[in-house]
Amino acid sequence: MASNPPRIGNLLQGPRNAITDVEGVTVGHRTLDDGPVQTGVTVIRPHAGDPFRDKVPAAAMVLNGFGKSVGLVQMAELGVLETPIALTNTFSVGTVATAQIRHCIAANPESGRSLPTVNPLVFECNDGFLNDIQRLTVGEADYLRALESAGSDFAQGSVGAGRGMSCFQLKGGIGSASRRVSAQDGVHTVGTLVLANYGRPSQLALAGQAVGEQLVARLAAEGSRTSREPEKGSIIIVVATDAPLDARQLRRLALRAGAGLARTGSVFGHGSGDIVLAFSTAYTVPDLAERSMPAIAMVHESLLDGLFEAAADSTEQAIVHALWHAAAVTGRDGNHRATLAELLPSFVPSSLAPTHAL
Repeated sequence: MASNPPRIGNLLQGPRNAITDVEGVTVGHRTLDDGPVQTGVTVIRPHAGDPFRDKVPAAAMVLNGFGKSVGLVQMAELGVLETPIALTNTFSVGTVATAQIRHCIAANPESGRSLPTVNPLVFECNDGFLNDIQRLTVGEADYLRALESAGSDFAQGSVGAGRGMSCFQLKGGIGSASRRVSAQDGVHTVGTLVLANYGRPSQLALAGQAVGEQLVARLAAEGSRTSREPEKGSIIIVVATDAPLDARQLRRLALRAGAGLARTGSVFGHGSGDIVLAFSTAYTVPDLAERSMPAIAMVHESLLDGLFEAAADSTEQAIVHALWHAAAVTGRDGNHRATLAELLPSFVPSSLAPTHAL
């Protein structure tokens, strides 16, 4: 396999080629790796402050709603997020939401009393093939450790919430990428992070090349039967940008991430929970009416195409990175997921490009 992953699209990337190229955004993981326990938590902080006090404009697009996330209803109504974004396994959503509430109360003791209650925001994928999900291993302390470890540089692949995830019957997990777009007021960055846990092997496409048949053949040669069951995976896509967008525009941006997902071979299958969250770091919304609202000039609607392209390309790139960086994992009952490098070692993209940065 080539030493570098295939590069998606023609836009320039940020220096890290990750969601943390959007200034102020940080990512942290807590990975649980102990025999049948293969799971974890990943936390995305939109800024270094308290999002309960300084809320971030946000919107979500549910491409397919087969999921158990927490916090989407209020976010859709108010257009802001007020906790860090947490990713974990399906059965740990409640525990992580409780951890977010406790953390908010510790910083804001009047939350739920003289102050409004907090809206926790937790997304999930089912890692039950590799992880003994019934053990309910993830605890509140794991969320806090992921939160405290958040930084600009972070690992990708089989880490954090991605530890037990599968993608196209390969090892999936966490992937990230960024793209930069020239605008009237300078340069804007769009960064994406994915929790990739979806896809049927026969559908896999990498950098525009259909490699599903090759993958199915390699899986058969390795003694792994490809499932004929309906799609049962999921993907969570988080898109961050420093472009000044309102919640309605962010919803439009989130939708374009679906284009990047589709390019990899996804058809948003019946049993796949495919959800995109988009947020902007260009401004914050104060928690109390006594504090002044920001006066921000939003990007004109006719100038959004570059951001749309960046969302699609960075999403596809992030999925490629999730597959590229993942390490093989053996977990519950000896279940195993091999890596892209192991099963498609001869895959050499036709369009490798060097790293670019503005």
